Amino acid sequence: MTQHIDHEDPVLRALVLHPVRSQLANARDPQARLEEATGLALALDLDVVESRIVPLRERTPATLFGKGKVEELRLLCEVEEIDVAVVDDSLSPVQQRNLEKAWNVKVVDRSGVILEIFGRRARTKEGVLQVELARLEYEKSRLVRTWTHLERQRGGTGNTGGPGETQIELDRRQIADRIIKMKKDLVEVRRTRALHRSQRKKVPYPTIALVGYTNAGKSTLFNKITAGGVLAKDMLFATLDPTLRNVKLPGGRPAILSDTVGFISDLPHELIESFRATLEEVQEADVILHVRDIANPDTQAQKRDVETVLTELGVTKDSDRKIIEIWNKADLLTPDERDEAEGAARRTGGMLVSSITGEGCEALLNRLASLVDETPEIDVQLSVNAGEALAWLYRHGRVVGRHEGGEGDLHLRVRLDGQALGRFERMFPDATVSEAVG
Repeated sequence: MTQHIDHEDPVLRALVLHPVRSQLANARDPQARLEEATGLALALDLDVVESRIVPLRERTPATLFGKGKVEELRLLCEVEEIDVAVVDDSLSPVQQRNLEKAWNVKVVDRSGVILEIFGRRARTKEGVLQVELARLEYEKSRLVRTWTHLERQRGGTGNTGGPGETQIELDRRQIADRIIKMKKDLVEVRRTRALHRSQRKKVPYPTIALVGYTNAGKSTLFNKITAGGVLAKDMLFATLDPTLRNVKLPGGRPAILSDTVGFISDLPHELIESFRATLEEVQEADVILHVRDIANPDTQAQKRDVETVLTELGVTKDSDRKIIEIWNKADLLTPDERDEAEGAARRTGGMLVSSITGEGCEALLNRLASLVDETPEIDVQLSVNAGEALAWLYRHGRVVGRHEGGEGDLHLRVRLDGQALGRFERMFPDATVSEAVG
């Protein structure tokens, strides 16, 4: 009998810790942050057996946590047979090394977890390059003090008798060389993307970008609107690579919709820089849909995080940009919460939708059509037997109003660009065309 051998990696048991340093104004809800950190760990397929909020009176330079807390957590790691401790904060290389020694487990900070998730999810050439560059930048900062076992001399070359190059110096130089090469590769990728964008601009299609906090439901909404088949899961960072699809808006106007990487608070600065090209889709968009998880208790703090990144990109309501807030996951609200959200949406111009049930999606498409369609309206009067002219208008323009006159003739309100209008007047000289009034 053939014995089955399981080659899959064992599932690692994880402890998730969220240190709370102070109760600042506008501080994130600690419980929501702990749940988010747990979500990050689950996105790495870790088995989260324990998660805790850990109050900090002050940061301890050597270990972040105080001596007593380090010992308490060591016992927890031992009892629960923990393999990986995820610390939802930024750890210095020294702190990371000391905690690994104290707890005898692998320790990963917030930046390390996010970089690992991005490394697993990136699919396009650009995405892979960006993540690799971010990982190298992160590792470069860790080489200085962490890898003490590499601080050994290699023998001198020739008869110089001088000190050889240390292993850490060699590693640092190799990483620096790879970073230079990858930055050159990224420049080429961005140049190609810029060419693609300039090609798209030759087609007079408006562009609409979805942005939002990770797991706000952007990809599900994207699929609902476009039937695009993008990976959409209840998982942090389910979408990493930008996806573009055509969407036909009411009235026939086509537009290009792009789904982008989710934002998150305290994103590693290496990733912010290396993902500039991904976010260029947002910078170039005619309309930006800021998708919010309105059922999340931390929705206001998430909104601030997204707006901070948008401001860094030069995308604000003061800029020449149309930004609409889409309040998603309306299906998860209680009746009282829904009443409150509907009132707030009316006051602020937001739109309450559910990408699961489709509620509000038709109204969203109609609003998008009115925002992106700047083609002037004209009034067209056709005789009762002008069927060919009527069909032509529906095919090449957008009929936004129609009623029959007393003589059986047809009165239409149509959006038609200048070039199409010229062709229509040449082909159908009997039609009466005038500027739209009122």
